[in-house]
Amino acid sequence: MDVEANVEIIQRNINEACDISNRDTEEITIIGVTKYVTIERAQEAGQAGIINLAENRMEGLLEKKEQIANDQVTWHFIGTLQSRKVKNVVDSIDYLHSLDRLSLAKEIDKRSSKVLPCFIQVNVSGEDSKHGLAKDEVVEFVKALRDYSNIQVVGLMTMAPFIDDEKEIRAVFRQLRELRDTIQEKNWEHAPCRYLSMGMSHDYKIAIEEGATHIRIGSSLVGTSETR
Repeated sequence: MDVEANVEIIQRNINEACDISNRDTEEITIIGVTKYVTIERAQEAGQAGIINLAENRMEGLLEKKEQIANDQVTWHFIGTLQSRKVKNVVDSIDYLHSLDRLSLAKEIDKRSSKVLPCFIQVNVSGEDSKHGLAKDEVVEFVKALRDYSNIQVVGLMTMAPFIDDEKEIRAVFRQLRELRDTIQEKNWEHAPCRYLSMGMSHDYKIAIEEGATHIRIGSSLVGTSETR
């Protein structure tokens, strides 16, 4: 199936989830995750109206950004970013979804030529296989980021377990939303924390019902390298 048809399906699902949760579809940003597909396939996403694209590796992001010379595209980095690679990527991205340590924040602050909007990565489920801060570490971590003038905390990010238990998935997303609300109530200038980056191909409808503002869609949008 081509990307345009996939976008239509995803948009219908977004509409349904927003109807259920009494939300405005304009609140939802679709981020096309293109890490497993070709540059040509990523370009198809742009042609289908997906202007937010994401990569999880520095090399993949720089290559695609060079080839997709479109000023309308907003670039998101969603993978673990090593401090030593910050200098090579920080001025090529518009959002970072994986800030989870002060050493990384320090390097971003040092290397960035602009204020970088960041999502704090939270390991809500506590899985050993996932990166991110524990829930009880997040508030103090965000507070500490006020010392870094080139970082703005725009939201929180998490990944739910890849399971069929909808109740457990909802609980993970709900806990992230509640944590976001707690930070918002602080009214910190450096951390407006308005957004929730949560939900992928298998669970984005649930994420929207629980408050997601940014959904990261890969296989359901552009497929994988194996399907091309």
